[in-house]
Amino acid sequence: MDLGIAGRTALIVGGSGLIGRAVASALLSEGVKVVLAGRDAERLAAVAKGLGGEPGTVTLDNRDQASVNAAVDTISEIDILVNSAAPPAHTLDPALDHNPEQILAAVDAKTIGYLRAMHAVLPRMRANGFGRVVNISGQNAFTTRTVVGSVRNSAVITASKALADAYVASGVTINVVNPAIVTAKPRNGIEPATGGDSTPQQVAGLVVYLASIHAAAITGESIAVGHRVLGVQ
Repeated sequence: MDLGIAGRTALIVGGSGLIGRAVASALLSEGVKVVLAGRDAERLAAVAKGLGGEPGTVTLDNRDQASVNAAVDTISEIDILVNSAAPPAHTLDPALDHNPEQILAAVDAKTIGYLRAMHAVLPRMRANGFGRVVNISGQNAFTTRTVVGSVRNSAVITASKALADAYVASGVTINVVNPAIVTAKPRNGIEPATGGDSTPQQVAGLVVYLASIHAAAITGESIAVGHRVLGVQ
């Protein structure tokens, strides 16, 4: 299937991460020009080299709007934005799960970071009459086992839907992809009240489809990858 995005340009914020790398590889295979973004220039360069040296790279800190704006201004066209830059859940301190400061920091690093990138890119997409935004959230949004995970992920979903509604009929779509655990070797079983494992490539497959011309009528959606929380409607 021709996804109709060859020659388009994608900015992947969090491009050196597990999911970002897989998305970059999948988009490159579709003829998309890819720019990897993140805070660590050396790590970005290493990932770009591992992908054949095809992607461009740009450093930015999505905790700083000026940094995001400056990076975006170096890229002539951005047709696709993938937000996947956020501290992994296992790096958050479980002992501080109810701590307002950790919750605030987690929301800023993920939800607000994603909003900063969208703030910089969406007006350009509207002006061009085409844009695809895919935000990586997570299935913690559907559970209450962790306050930090629930708040930061559900906030991504809510903000994305609100922006999708604001950009209706503009040619710009905004969707959320929710993996549970992402691993090279997914487990076969699923425990109650948990989501199923998925590979980075499986996550990337959905992201790339949502970026395609065939997904033009899909916007404001939140879609799970891996079995959506077992036992929850």
